[in-house]
Amino acid sequence: MQTVVDKKSKSNQTKSKTSITNVPTNPVSYPGKPFPLGATWEGEGVNFALYSENATGVDLCLFNTTEDTTEAATIKITEVSHHVWHIFVPDLQPGQLYGFRVFGPYEPHNGHRFNPNKLLIDPYAKAVAGAIQWHDSLFGYEVGSPEEDLSFSDSDSAPYIPKSVVVNSNFDWGEDKAPKFPYHKSVIYETHVKGFTQLHPEIPEEIRGSYAAIGHPVTINYLKELGITAIELMPVHHFIVDRYLKDKDLTNYWGYNTIGFFAPDVRYSSSGVLGEQVYEFKQMVKNLHEADIEVILDVVYNHTGEGNHMGPTVSFRGVDNASYYRLTGDKRYYMDYTGTGNTLNAQLPNVLRLIMDSLRYWIVDMHVDGFRFDLASTLARELHEVDRLGSFFDIIHQDPIISQVKLIAEPWDIGEGGYMVGKFPPGWAEWNGKYRDCIRDYWRGAESVLAEFGERFTGSSDLYKNDGRRPTASINFVTAHDGFTLHDLVSYNEKHNIANGENNNDGESHNRSWNCGAEGQTDDVAINQLRQQQKRNMLTTLFLSQGVPMLVAGDEISRTQKGNNNAYCQDNELSWLDWDNADKELMEFTKKLIQFRKKHPSFRRRRWFQGRSIKGVGVEDIAWFLPNGIEMTEENWNHDFAKSLAVYLNGKGIRSIGPMGETITDDSFYVIFNAFHEPLDFKLPPVKYGRDWTKILDTHLNYLSEDGEKFKASQTIRVDGRSVVLLKQPLR
Repeated sequence: MQTVVDKKSKSNQTKSKTSITNVPTNPVSYPGKPFPLGATWEGEGVNFALYSENATGVDLCLFNTTEDTTEAATIKITEVSHHVWHIFVPDLQPGQLYGFRVFGPYEPHNGHRFNPNKLLIDPYAKAVAGAIQWHDSLFGYEVGSPEEDLSFSDSDSAPYIPKSVVVNSNFDWGEDKAPKFPYHKSVIYETHVKGFTQLHPEIPEEIRGSYAAIGHPVTINYLKELGITAIELMPVHHFIVDRYLKDKDLTNYWGYNTIGFFAPDVRYSSSGVLGEQVYEFKQMVKNLHEADIEVILDVVYNHTGEGNHMGPTVSFRGVDNASYYRLTGDKRYYMDYTGTGNTLNAQLPNVLRLIMDSLRYWIVDMHVDGFRFDLASTLARELHEVDRLGSFFDIIHQDPIISQVKLIAEPWDIGEGGYMVGKFPPGWAEWNGKYRDCIRDYWRGAESVLAEFGERFTGSSDLYKNDGRRPTASINFVTAHDGFTLHDLVSYNEKHNIANGENNNDGESHNRSWNCGAEGQTDDVAINQLRQQQKRNMLTTLFLSQGVPMLVAGDEISRTQKGNNNAYCQDNELSWLDWDNADKELMEFTKKLIQFRKKHPSFRRRRWFQGRSIKGVGVEDIAWFLPNGIEMTEENWNHDFAKSLAVYLNGKGIRSIGPMGETITDDSFYVIFNAFHEPLDFKLPPVKYGRDWTKILDTHLNYLSEDGEKFKASQTIRVDGRSVVLLKQPLR
C-alpha cells in the first residue's frame, strides 16, 4: 500500500528516527499480566497482552528498525489467562517495534484462519509505524491457487507489514478542559485532516496534511471566525488502502477501512512514526480545546480493513478470526452489512470490550469530545434484525465515561431493516438523512414535500419526540463527505465519477440535485447567479432550522469535486480545499449566518414547539402562514402545487431557562420560504403577531443585516423566486 504522500508533502517515513535499540537475541521475560490488553510501558519494561480464544500458541516478535524484514528476537508467550496471552519483557522502551505470530488450526470452513507465517498488527496497538506494502505474502492462502482461500501460504509477511509501536502515554495536558458545548449551542464542521490543510498557503508546507496543521493557529483562527464549535474529523484510526485501489494508482482517501482502533493514522503525522503521531494528535486536541473547539471523531467499528474471505491476514483474522467477525452458516464466509466484505461481531464480549476500550482510550488518553459512528445500525444487530436495545447500547448507556460525550449515529447500514433514522435510543443524536433529502427536494422544486419541510425545519418531532428526545437529536445537514458538495448539488444533475475507475457505476445515482439549467461549469451569468442563490437558500435553511447544524468543510467557499459524488479514492486536488479560489462572498455570508444563529436562541430551541398560545401574549409559539397572510390549515400542507409558505417564531415562547435559572426570550421572527420559480407577494400576519417588522435577510439580494427595510403588520412584501426572506420584530 502506498503512503498518502504527494509532490507537495514529504514522506512521513523520513521524519522520524528508524533505529530504536538493539534487542537481545534471547531477551529475559516474565509472565506479565492479562490486563490491560495491548502493549503497556511500565517504566521498567513492557507488558504485552493479546486476546485469542482459539489460538494454540502466540509468539511476540521484536524489531530493531522499521526497515527490518525479520524479527530481532522472538519470544514464545506461555501464560494464558481468560483467553488472554500475556508476557512482560524488562528494559524495553517506548518506540519499541513489535508484532505477533499466532498459531492454531487453519480451517476456513470452521472459521479458523491461523497462520504463524503472517506477522500481525496488535489489535490494541497505540501506534503503527507505517503503511502496508502490498504483496502476496500478506494473504493467509496461496494467491492464485485453484483452492483459493482454502490453500495455505508458507510465505513470511514480515517485510511488508507495518510494525506495532510501544507508546509512552505521558503528555503535558496542562489545564486542558473539554469545552462541553451543549448540543443546542453546537455548530459542527465535518472535515478531513489532509483535505482541509494540504493546499492552505498560510500553513507551513512541511506540516500540511497533518494533525499539526489542524492544530495550527491559521486553522484555528479560521474555525473561530467561521463560528464553529466542534470539528468532526473523518476517520483518523489507522486504516488500510485496498489493494485494488493501489493497483489503479488510487487510494482510500476517506479512511473508512480501519485496522487499528487505538492508533492515530501515521499518514497524518508530520513528526514521526514511532509514537510521535500520538503526541502530535494530542497537541492538536490541546490547541483546539484552548480555542474552545471540540474534537469529534468519525469512527468505524462496524468492520475492519481485512475484507472478505479473500482478503489479507494482517490482524484480527490471524489473531482469532472466529472471535472477531460475524460468520455465515458456512464459517468460511462473512456476514456483510457494510458493503466492505466483513462485519465485526459486536455480539461477542471481547469485541464489545475492544470497542468500549477504544472509545474510553480516545476520551481519557486523547481527550476527544465525541464520536460519529459510521453505519451505526450494524452495531445494533443482535442476530440479523437491528435491535434498538442491543447490548451495544446497554453498555454505552451504563458507562460513566462514554455516556457523557457526544454520541452521533449514522443511523443506517446496507442490510435489511438497516435504515433507522429516528430509531436510536435517548442519549444519541443522529445524522438526519431525511432532513438532507427533504431540504434538497424542497429547493429543487419537487412536489409534495411541504408538510415534511415543516417537520424538518422545526426539528423533526415526528422522528424524535415520542421517545423523549429533543430537537437536538437531529444532526441537520444538506451535504456530507459522501455525495455532492453544496456547489456541485446546484451544478450537476448527474454524477461524474469516471476518475474513480468504475465506469461511473459507483456512488449514489439519485442525488436530488438540480443543475439550474446547465450541467457543470458554465459562463451563463444568470445560471451562476441562481446557483449562488440556491447555495444561500440551503445554508440559510440549515442554520435557521431547529436541531444541530453540520457544515461540510469547503461548502462555505464553494468547493467543487467537478461532479464526483464519491471521491473516496481521490487524494488530490479534486478532494482538497482550494483556498486560492475560495468563494469569499459565500464565506462571509456563512459567517454572518452562523453568528446570527448563535446570537438568537429562537433558532436553537431545546424544547419542542407546542403550537398553542403563550400566556400573557395570546399568540402561539409557532404559526404557519400562506402567502395571503392566512394561517395554514391541515389541507394546505398537502397541496401538491404549494412551494411557498411562511413561519412565525415567537421569541417569548422558547420555554427554556438559562444556566442561572433566567428565563430565555428573544426577538420574534417571520421566515418566508419561496421555492416557486417566480416572485410572489406575501402578506405579513395581523398586528397581534407584531406591529413592526424589519427585513434582515434576503438570499436573492445576498443580504444579511439586522438593520434593514421596515414593514408594518399586514403589509405586503415582494419575495423573489427561489429565495428566503427573514424579518425580525424586536423583543418588547
